Amino acid sequence: QVQLVESGGGLVQAGGSLRLSCAASGRTFSRSRLGWFRQAPGKEREFVAAISGSGVSTSYADSVKGRFTISRDNAKNMVYLQMNNLKPADTAVYYCAADEAWGLPTKNQYEYDYWGQGTQVTVSS
Repeated sequence: QVQLVESGGGLVQAGGSLRLSCAASGRTFSRSRLGWFRQAPGKEREFVAAISGSGVSTSYADSVKGRFTISRDNAKNMVYLQMNNLKPADTAVYYCAADEAWGLPTKNQYEYDYWGQGTQVTVSS
């Protein structure tokens, strides 16, 4: 059974940093596209960042470019999201997702096959 488990969320002041982690189990995702999405209260889930299987290619939402960095460790079946200079607008539940397909990272949430349960990130002003 495939499982994605996020961790690292919490409460932080504006300007602070958090590092989210996502542990994958049940299969190897070393060649799969991985992504992070988020959903704020009353809003639809939105794309944050994605990374190719090799880790060479990445993609970011405009709202987080220059502040967030996605990375992966295929040996550990992990994906990370380093979030710096956090803003109150970044407050949301953050989800990691895995796509069985290979190739360039995708922003399309409907292309992802597996999802974690989410971790709350709250940024206070």
